[in-house]
Amino acid sequence: MFESLSDRFETIFRKLRGQGRISDKHVEETLREVRLALLEADVNFQVVKDFVEGVRVRALGQEVLRSLTPEQHLIKIVHEELVRLMGDSSAGLDLHAAPPVAVMLVGLQGSGKTTTTAKLARWLKAERKRSPYLVPADVRRPAAIEQLRVLGEQIGCPVHPSVASKGAVEICREALEAARRGGYDTCLFDTAGRLHVDEELMAELDEVKRAVTPHHLLLVADAMTGQDAVNVARGFHDRLTLTGTILTKIEGDARGGAALSIRAVTGTPIVFLGVGEKLDALEPFHADRLSSRILGMGDVLSLIERAERAFDHAEAEKLEKKLRRAEFTLEDFRDQLRAVKRMGSIGELIGMIPGMKKVAAAVDGGKAEKELGRIEAIIDSMTLQERRQPEVLNASRRRRIALGSGTSVAEINRFLKQYTQMKKMMKKLTRGGGRGLPLGLPT
Repeated sequence: MFESLSDRFETIFRKLRGQGRISDKHVEETLREVRLALLEADVNFQVVKDFVEGVRVRALGQEVLRSLTPEQHLIKIVHEELVRLMGDSSAGLDLHAAPPVAVMLVGLQGSGKTTTTAKLARWLKAERKRSPYLVPADVRRPAAIEQLRVLGEQIGCPVHPSVASKGAVEICREALEAARRGGYDTCLFDTAGRLHVDEELMAELDEVKRAVTPHHLLLVADAMTGQDAVNVARGFHDRLTLTGTILTKIEGDARGGAALSIRAVTGTPIVFLGVGEKLDALEPFHADRLSSRILGMGDVLSLIERAERAFDHAEAEKLEKKLRRAEFTLEDFRDQLRAVKRMGSIGELIGMIPGMKKVAAAVDGGKAEKELGRIEAIIDSMTLQERRQPEVLNASRRRRIALGSGTSVAEINRFLKQYTQMKKMMKKLTRGGGRGLPLGLPT
Protein backbone atom coordinates (compact mmCIF):
# COMPACT_ATOMS: atom_id res chain seq x y z
CA MET A 1 0.00 0.00 0.00
CA PHE A 2 1.45 3.37 -1.14
CA GLU A 3 4.92 1.81 -1.58
CA SER A 4 6.09 4.37 -4.14
CA LEU A 5 5.14 7.40 -2.04
CA SER A 6 6.50 5.80 1.14
CA ASP A 7 9.85 5.08 -0.54
CA ARG A 8 10.08 8.66 -1.82
CA PHE A 9 9.44 10.12 1.62
CA GLU A 10 12.07 7.85 3.16
CA THR A 11 14.65 9.03 0.60
CA ILE A 12 13.75 12.68 1.17
CA PHE A 13 14.06 12.58 4.96
CA ARG A 14 17.21 10.45 4.90
CA LYS A 15 19.07 13.47 3.48
CA LEU A 16 18.41 15.42 6.69
CA ARG A 17 19.96 12.82 8.97
CA GLY A 18 23.09 13.88 10.79
CA GLN A 19 22.32 17.58 10.42
CA GLY A 20 22.87 19.30 13.78
CA ARG A 21 20.83 22.25 12.60
CA ILE A 22 18.89 22.89 9.43
CA SER A 23 18.48 26.16 7.58
CA ASP A 24 15.68 27.72 5.58
CA LYS A 25 17.43 26.35 2.49
CA HIS A 26 17.26 22.77 3.83
CA VAL A 27 13.55 23.14 4.51
CA GLU A 28 12.81 24.63 1.08
CA GLU A 29 14.76 21.85 -0.69
CA THR A 30 12.93 19.21 1.32
CA LEU A 31 9.53 20.76 0.60
CA ARG A 32 10.35 20.93 -3.11
CA GLU A 33 10.99 17.19 -3.11
CA VAL A 34 7.87 16.52 -1.03
CA ARG A 35 5.85 18.48 -3.58
CA LEU A 36 7.27 16.43 -6.48
CA ALA A 37 6.68 13.17 -4.59
CA LEU A 38 3.01 14.02 -4.02
CA LEU A 39 2.46 15.12 -7.62
CA GLU A 40 4.06 11.88 -8.86
CA ALA A 41 1.72 10.01 -6.50
CA ASP A 42 -1.17 11.55 -8.50
CA VAL A 43 -2.34 13.79 -5.66
CA ASN A 44 -4.53 16.70 -6.79
CA PHE A 45 -2.42 19.76 -7.68
CA GLN A 46 -4.34 22.21 -5.46
CA VAL A 47 -4.23 19.72 -2.59
CA VAL A 48 -0.44 19.44 -2.97
CA LYS A 49 -0.07 23.23 -3.05
CA ASP A 50 -2.12 23.71 0.15
CA PHE A 51 -0.39 20.81 1.91
CA VAL A 52 3.15 22.05 1.17
CA GLU A 53 2.24 25.57 2.24
CA GLY A 54 0.84 24.24 5.53
CA VAL A 55 4.08 22.35 6.22
CA ARG A 56 6.19 25.37 5.19
CA VAL A 57 4.47 27.75 7.63
CA ARG A 58 5.22 25.40 10.53
CA ALA A 59 8.65 24.19 9.37
CA LEU A 60 10.11 27.66 8.85
CA GLY A 61 9.09 28.68 12.36
CA GLN A 62 11.01 28.08 15.56
CA GLU A 63 9.54 24.57 15.81
CA VAL A 64 12.09 22.99 13.47
CA LEU A 65 14.89 25.48 12.96
CA ARG A 66 15.86 25.48 16.64
CA SER A 67 15.42 21.75 17.08
CA LEU A 68 18.36 19.41 17.75
CA THR A 69 16.53 16.67 15.83
CA PRO A 70 15.33 18.44 12.68
CA GLU A 71 14.57 15.24 10.76
CA GLN A 72 12.20 13.92 13.44
CA HIS A 73 10.52 17.28 13.85
CA LEU A 74 9.96 17.70 10.13
CA ILE A 75 8.57 14.15 9.87
CA LYS A 76 6.26 14.95 12.80
CA ILE A 77 4.96 18.05 11.01
CA VAL A 78 4.44 16.17 7.73
CA HIS A 79 2.67 13.38 9.62
CA GLU A 80 0.31 15.83 11.34
CA GLU A 81 -0.40 17.68 8.09
CA LEU A 82 -1.16 14.38 6.31
CA VAL A 83 -3.60 13.54 9.09
CA ARG A 84 -5.24 16.94 8.75
CA LEU A 85 -5.43 16.49 4.97
CA MET A 86 -7.15 13.10 5.17
CA GLY A 87 -9.32 13.91 8.20
CA ASP A 88 -8.29 14.57 11.79
CA SER A 89 -10.22 11.58 13.15
CA SER A 90 -12.09 8.52 11.98
CA ALA A 91 -15.50 9.65 10.78
CA GLY A 92 -16.96 6.18 11.29
CA LEU A 93 -20.50 5.37 10.22
CA ASP A 94 -23.14 7.12 12.31
CA LEU A 95 -26.25 4.92 12.33
CA HIS A 96 -28.22 6.82 14.96
CA ALA A 97 -31.54 7.10 13.12
CA ALA A 98 -34.92 5.41 13.09
CA PRO A 99 -34.61 1.86 11.69
CA PRO A 100 -34.26 0.69 9.06
CA VAL A 101 -31.36 3.09 8.46
CA ALA A 102 -30.96 3.49 4.69
CA VAL A 103 -27.40 3.42 3.34
CA MET A 104 -27.07 3.98 -0.41
CA LEU A 105 -23.90 2.91 -2.22
CA VAL A 106 -23.08 4.54 -5.55
CA GLY A 107 -20.14 4.39 -7.94
CA LEU A 108 -18.91 3.52 -11.38
CA GLN A 109 -19.08 0.04 -12.86
CA GLY A 110 -16.02 -1.99 -11.88
CA SER A 111 -15.29 -0.10 -8.66
CA GLY A 112 -16.31 -3.12 -6.55
CA LYS A 113 -19.68 -1.72 -5.44
CA THR A 114 -21.59 -5.01 -5.13
CA THR A 115 -18.79 -6.78 -3.26
CA THR A 116 -18.35 -3.73 -1.02
CA THR A 117 -22.07 -3.79 -0.19
CA ALA A 118 -21.65 -7.36 1.07
CA LYS A 119 -18.42 -6.47 2.91
CA LEU A 120 -20.14 -3.56 4.64
CA ALA A 121 -23.08 -5.79 5.62
CA ARG A 122 -20.69 -8.35 7.08
CA TRP A 123 -18.80 -5.63 8.99
CA LEU A 124 -22.03 -4.15 10.39
CA LYS A 125 -23.20 -7.59 11.46
CA ALA A 126 -19.89 -8.62 13.07
CA GLU A 127 -18.67 -5.32 14.53
CA ARG A 128 -21.85 -3.34 15.21
CA LYS A 129 -24.21 -6.29 15.85
CA ARG A 130 -26.62 -4.89 13.26
CA SER A 131 -29.11 -6.84 11.14
CA PRO A 132 -28.57 -5.63 7.54
CA TYR A 133 -30.97 -6.15 4.64
CA LEU A 134 -29.30 -6.13 1.21
CA VAL A 135 -31.00 -4.60 -1.80
CA PRO A 136 -29.76 -5.30 -5.36
CA ALA A 137 -30.95 -2.26 -7.31
CA ASP A 138 -28.75 -2.50 -10.41
CA VAL A 139 -31.41 -3.63 -12.88
CA ARG A 140 -29.20 -2.82 -15.88
CA ARG A 141 -26.78 -5.55 -14.87
CA PRO A 142 -28.89 -8.60 -13.91
CA ALA A 143 -25.72 -10.48 -12.92
CA ALA A 144 -25.31 -7.96 -10.07
CA ILE A 145 -28.62 -9.14 -8.57
CA GLU A 146 -27.46 -12.76 -8.57
CA GLN A 147 -23.98 -11.76 -7.35
CA LEU A 148 -25.38 -9.98 -4.29
CA ARG A 149 -27.75 -12.89 -3.59
CA VAL A 150 -24.80 -15.32 -3.53
CA LEU A 151 -22.69 -12.98 -1.37
CA GLY A 152 -25.62 -12.51 1.00
CA GLU A 153 -25.81 -16.28 1.50
CA GLN A 154 -22.08 -16.40 2.26
CA ILE A 155 -22.33 -13.80 5.03
CA GLY A 156 -25.71 -14.91 6.33
CA CYS A 157 -27.62 -11.74 5.43
CA PRO A 158 -31.04 -11.59 3.73
CA VAL A 159 -31.22 -10.19 0.20
CA HIS A 160 -34.30 -8.54 -1.28
CA PRO A 161 -35.77 -10.62 -4.17
CA SER A 162 -35.21 -7.97 -6.84
CA VAL A 163 -36.19 -8.69 -10.45
CA ALA A 164 -34.66 -6.93 -13.44
CA SER A 165 -38.09 -6.23 -14.98
CA LYS A 166 -38.86 -3.71 -12.24
CA GLY A 167 -37.41 -0.22 -12.06
CA ALA A 168 -34.70 0.63 -9.52
CA VAL A 169 -36.89 3.18 -7.71
CA GLU A 170 -39.75 0.70 -7.28
CA ILE A 171 -37.36 -2.01 -6.03
CA CYS A 172 -35.78 0.31 -3.46
CA ARG A 173 -39.11 1.60 -2.18
CA GLU A 174 -40.49 -1.95 -1.81
CA ALA A 175 -37.23 -3.16 -0.20
CA LEU A 176 -37.26 -0.42 2.43
CA GLU A 177 -40.81 -1.40 3.39
CA ALA A 178 -39.83 -5.10 3.44
CA ALA A 179 -36.90 -4.29 5.74
CA ARG A 180 -39.24 -2.38 8.04
CA ARG A 181 -41.74 -5.27 8.18
CA GLY A 182 -38.94 -7.79 8.70
CA GLY A 183 -37.46 -5.92 11.65
CA TYR A 184 -34.08 -5.23 10.00
CA ASP A 185 -32.29 -2.17 11.35
CA THR A 186 -30.10 -1.33 8.31
CA CYS A 187 -30.93 -1.34 4.60
CA LEU A 188 -28.01 -1.33 2.13
CA PHE A 189 -28.81 -0.32 -1.46
CA ASP A 190 -26.45 -1.54 -4.22
CA THR A 191 -27.28 0.86 -7.04
CA ALA A 192 -26.50 0.93 -10.76
CA GLY A 193 -23.14 1.98 -12.18
CA ARG A 194 -21.74 3.03 -15.54
CA LEU A 195 -18.31 3.13 -17.11
CA HIS A 196 -18.39 6.89 -16.58
CA VAL A 197 -20.62 9.52 -14.97
CA ASP A 198 -23.56 10.41 -17.23
CA GLU A 199 -26.88 12.26 -16.89
CA GLU A 200 -29.03 9.13 -17.19
CA LEU A 201 -27.21 7.46 -14.28
CA MET A 202 -27.39 10.55 -12.09
CA ALA A 203 -31.10 11.03 -12.81
CA GLU A 204 -31.82 7.44 -11.73
CA LEU A 205 -29.71 7.72 -8.57
CA ASP A 206 -31.36 11.04 -7.72
CA GLU A 207 -34.80 9.38 -7.98
CA VAL A 208 -33.68 6.50 -5.75
CA LYS A 209 -32.28 8.99 -3.26
CA ARG A 210 -35.60 10.86 -3.07
CA ALA A 211 -37.49 7.56 -2.71
CA VAL A 212 -35.49 6.12 0.22
CA THR A 213 -34.04 9.31 1.84
CA PRO A 214 -30.71 7.64 2.75
CA HIS A 215 -29.05 8.43 6.07
CA HIS A 216 -25.73 7.82 4.31
CA LEU A 217 -24.87 8.14 0.64
CA LEU A 218 -21.47 6.50 0.14
CA LEU A 219 -19.33 6.57 -2.98
CA VAL A 220 -17.42 3.37 -3.73
CA ALA A 221 -14.28 4.43 -5.61
CA ASP A 222 -11.35 2.45 -7.00
CA ALA A 223 -8.21 3.83 -5.29
CA MET A 224 -5.98 2.53 -8.08
CA THR A 225 -7.48 5.00 -10.57
CA GLY A 226 -5.88 7.87 -8.63
CA GLN A 227 -6.91 11.28 -9.95
CA ASP A 228 -9.80 9.73 -11.91
CA ALA A 229 -11.29 8.55 -8.60
CA VAL A 230 -11.11 12.13 -7.33
CA ASN A 231 -12.86 13.46 -10.44
CA VAL A 232 -15.55 10.79 -10.09
CA ALA A 233 -16.02 11.73 -6.42
CA ARG A 234 -16.43 15.39 -7.37
CA GLY A 235 -19.00 14.48 -10.05
CA PHE A 236 -21.10 12.35 -7.70
CA HIS A 237 -20.85 14.83 -4.83
CA ASP A 238 -21.88 17.81 -6.93
CA ARG A 239 -25.06 16.02 -8.04
CA LEU A 240 -26.00 13.78 -5.08
CA THR A 241 -24.20 15.26 -2.03
CA LEU A 242 -22.17 12.37 -0.66
CA THR A 243 -21.75 11.72 3.05
CA GLY A 244 -18.56 9.67 2.64
CA THR A 245 -16.33 7.50 0.47
CA ILE A 246 -15.23 3.87 0.57
CA LEU A 247 -11.92 3.39 -1.24
CA THR A 248 -11.52 -0.08 -2.74
CA LYS A 249 -8.41 -1.96 -3.96
CA ILE A 250 -6.28 0.09 -1.58
CA GLU A 251 -3.88 -2.82 -1.12
CA GLY A 252 -2.82 -2.51 -4.76
CA ASP A 253 -2.45 1.29 -4.77
CA ALA A 254 1.28 2.09 -4.74
CA ARG A 255 0.77 5.84 -5.14
CA GLY A 256 -2.00 7.04 -2.83
CA GLY A 257 -3.35 9.94 -4.90
CA ALA A 258 -7.03 9.17 -4.28
CA ALA A 259 -6.71 8.67 -0.52
CA LEU A 260 -4.81 11.93 -0.13
CA SER A 261 -7.09 14.00 -2.35
CA ILE A 262 -10.72 12.90 -2.01
CA ARG A 263 -11.52 14.49 1.34
CA ALA A 264 -9.90 17.80 0.43
CA VAL A 265 -11.70 17.94 -2.94
CA THR A 266 -15.19 16.85 -1.80
CA GLY A 267 -15.13 17.90 1.84
CA THR A 268 -16.55 14.50 2.79
CA PRO A 269 -14.66 11.86 4.78
CA ILE A 270 -13.23 8.50 3.77
CA VAL A 271 -15.09 6.02 6.01
CA PHE A 272 -13.75 2.62 4.94
CA LEU A 273 -10.88 1.06 3.02
CA GLY A 274 -11.23 -2.12 0.98
CA VAL A 275 -7.95 -3.93 1.66
CA GLY A 276 -8.44 -7.19 -0.26
CA GLU A 277 -10.83 -9.43 -2.15
CA LYS A 278 -12.15 -11.45 0.80
CA LEU A 279 -15.43 -10.43 2.40
CA ASP A 280 -13.72 -9.57 5.69
CA ALA A 281 -11.23 -7.25 3.93
CA LEU A 282 -12.91 -3.98 4.89
CA GLU A 283 -11.43 -1.70 7.54
CA PRO A 284 -12.59 1.60 9.06
CA PHE A 285 -10.44 4.47 7.83
CA HIS A 286 -8.05 6.11 10.30
CA ALA A 287 -6.08 9.05 8.89
CA ASP A 288 -3.39 8.92 11.60
CA ARG A 289 -2.69 5.23 11.00
CA LEU A 290 -2.49 5.63 7.22
CA SER A 291 -0.20 8.64 7.61
CA SER A 292 2.11 6.58 9.84
CA ARG A 293 2.27 3.81 7.25
CA ILE A 294 3.03 6.26 4.44
CA LEU A 295 5.95 7.63 6.47
CA GLY A 296 7.25 4.13 7.29
CA MET A 297 6.25 4.38 10.96
CA GLY A 298 4.14 1.21 10.99
CA ASP A 299 0.56 0.74 12.17
CA VAL A 300 0.54 -1.17 15.44
CA LEU A 301 -3.08 -0.36 16.34
CA SER A 302 -4.45 -1.91 13.13
CA LEU A 303 -2.18 -4.92 13.65
CA ILE A 304 -3.58 -5.39 17.18
CA GLU A 305 -7.16 -5.06 15.95
CA ARG A 306 -6.56 -7.71 13.29
CA ALA A 307 -5.05 -10.02 15.91
CA GLU A 308 -8.04 -9.52 18.20
CA ARG A 309 -10.39 -10.50 15.37
CA ALA A 310 -8.30 -13.51 14.33
CA PHE A 311 -7.48 -15.00 17.73
CA ASP A 312 -10.08 -16.32 20.13
CA HIS A 313 -9.24 -15.21 23.69
CA ALA A 314 -10.58 -18.36 25.38
CA GLU A 315 -8.71 -20.59 22.94
CA ALA A 316 -5.53 -18.56 23.45
CA GLU A 317 -5.73 -19.05 27.22
CA LYS A 318 -6.18 -22.80 26.76
CA LEU A 319 -3.22 -22.82 24.38
CA GLU A 320 -1.05 -20.99 26.91
CA LYS A 321 -1.84 -23.68 29.52
CA LYS A 322 -0.95 -26.39 26.99
CA LEU A 323 2.36 -24.70 26.31
CA ARG A 324 3.14 -24.59 30.01
CA ARG A 325 2.46 -28.32 30.26
CA ALA A 326 4.40 -29.00 27.02
CA GLU A 327 1.17 -30.32 25.42
CA PHE A 328 1.29 -28.09 22.34
CA THR A 329 0.27 -30.44 19.49
CA LEU A 330 0.47 -30.20 15.71
CA GLU A 331 -3.28 -29.64 15.79
CA ASP A 332 -2.77 -26.53 17.95
CA PHE A 333 0.01 -25.39 15.62
CA ARG A 334 -2.29 -25.68 12.59
CA ASP A 335 -5.02 -23.65 14.35
CA GLN A 336 -2.48 -20.88 15.04
CA LEU A 337 -1.39 -20.89 11.39
CA ARG A 338 -4.98 -20.48 10.26
CA ALA A 339 -5.50 -17.57 12.66
CA VAL A 340 -2.37 -15.83 11.32
CA LYS A 341 -3.57 -16.31 7.73
CA ARG A 342 -6.88 -14.66 8.64
CA MET A 343 -4.99 -11.52 9.65
CA GLY A 344 -3.76 -10.82 6.10
CA SER A 345 -0.67 -11.29 3.95
CA ILE A 346 2.66 -11.84 5.70
CA GLY A 347 4.34 -8.88 3.96
CA GLU A 348 1.51 -6.53 4.95
CA LEU A 349 1.57 -7.67 8.59
CA ILE A 350 5.34 -7.17 8.85
CA GLY A 351 4.96 -3.71 7.29
CA MET A 352 2.62 -2.71 10.14
CA ILE A 353 5.44 -3.13 12.66
CA PRO A 354 7.39 0.12 13.20
CA GLY A 355 10.86 0.03 11.62
CA MET A 356 10.10 -3.14 9.62
CA LYS A 357 9.22 -1.50 6.30
CA LYS A 358 12.45 -2.65 4.60
CA VAL A 359 12.05 -6.15 5.99
CA ALA A 360 8.49 -6.28 4.64
CA ALA A 361 9.73 -5.19 1.21
CA ALA A 362 12.39 -7.91 1.25
CA VAL A 363 9.92 -10.63 2.26
CA ASP A 364 8.42 -12.59 -0.60
CA GLY A 365 4.86 -12.57 0.74
CA GLY A 366 3.62 -15.03 -1.86
CA LYS A 367 6.42 -17.48 -1.06
CA ALA A 368 5.85 -17.18 2.70
CA GLU A 369 2.12 -17.79 2.35
CA LYS A 370 2.76 -20.75 0.05
CA GLU A 371 5.03 -22.22 2.73
CA LEU A 372 2.31 -21.78 5.36
CA GLY A 373 -0.14 -23.51 3.02
CA ARG A 374 2.31 -26.38 2.53
CA ILE A 375 2.69 -26.85 6.30
CA GLU A 376 -1.09 -26.81 6.73
CA ALA A 377 -1.45 -29.46 4.00
CA ILE A 378 1.13 -31.66 5.77
CA ILE A 379 -0.75 -31.46 9.09
CA ASP A 380 -4.13 -32.00 7.38
CA SER A 381 -2.77 -35.21 5.81
CA MET A 382 -2.09 -36.68 9.25
CA THR A 383 -4.51 -38.74 11.31
CA LEU A 384 -5.84 -37.34 14.60
CA GLN A 385 -3.43 -39.58 16.52
CA GLU A 386 -0.45 -38.40 14.45
CA ARG A 387 -1.30 -34.73 15.05
CA ARG A 388 -1.54 -35.29 18.79
CA GLN A 389 1.32 -37.77 19.07
CA PRO A 390 3.88 -36.96 16.34
CA GLU A 391 6.33 -39.43 17.90
CA VAL A 392 4.37 -42.26 16.16
CA LEU A 393 5.39 -40.90 12.73
CA ASN A 394 7.61 -43.65 11.37
CA ALA A 395 9.02 -43.85 7.83
CA SER A 396 5.93 -45.44 6.23
CA ARG A 397 3.58 -42.91 7.82
CA ARG A 398 5.77 -40.05 6.60
CA ARG A 399 5.68 -41.43 3.05
CA ARG A 400 1.88 -41.61 3.21
CA ILE A 401 1.65 -38.00 4.48
CA ALA A 402 4.01 -36.82 1.73
CA LEU A 403 1.76 -38.39 -0.92
CA GLY A 404 -1.36 -36.92 0.67
CA SER A 405 0.02 -33.39 1.00
CA GLY A 406 1.87 -33.22 -2.33
CA THR A 407 5.20 -32.74 -0.57
CA SER A 408 8.33 -34.85 -0.06
CA VAL A 409 9.49 -36.91 2.91
CA ALA A 410 12.45 -34.52 3.24
CA GLU A 411 10.06 -31.55 3.64
CA ILE A 412 8.08 -33.42 6.28
CA ASN A 413 11.27 -34.32 8.16
CA ARG A 414 12.40 -30.68 8.06
CA PHE A 415 9.03 -29.43 9.34
CA LEU A 416 8.91 -31.97 12.18
CA LYS A 417 12.45 -31.00 13.20
CA GLN A 418 11.43 -27.31 13.32
CA TYR A 419 8.32 -28.22 15.33
CA THR A 420 10.41 -30.19 17.86
CA GLN A 421 12.88 -27.31 18.22
CA MET A 422 10.00 -24.89 18.75
CA LYS A 423 8.51 -27.11 21.49
CA LYS A 424 11.88 -27.23 23.26
CA MET A 425 12.17 -23.45 23.09
CA MET A 426 8.64 -23.01 24.45
CA LYS A 427 9.41 -25.42 27.29
CA LYS A 428 12.45 -23.33 28.27
CA LEU A 429 10.39 -20.13 28.19
CA THR A 430 7.68 -21.58 30.43
CA ARG A 431 10.21 -22.79 33.02
CA GLY A 432 10.79 -19.12 33.89
CA GLY A 433 7.24 -18.96 35.22
CA GLY A 434 6.49 -15.63 33.54
CA ARG A 435 3.04 -15.03 32.10
CA GLY A 436 2.13 -13.63 28.71
CA LEU A 437 3.69 -15.98 26.19
CA PRO A 438 4.08 -14.45 22.72
CA LEU A 439 1.09 -16.13 21.10
CA GLY A 440 0.34 -13.19 18.83
CA LEU A 441 -2.65 -12.21 20.99
CA PRO A 442 -2.64 -8.76 22.59
CA THR A 443 -3.52 -8.63 26.28
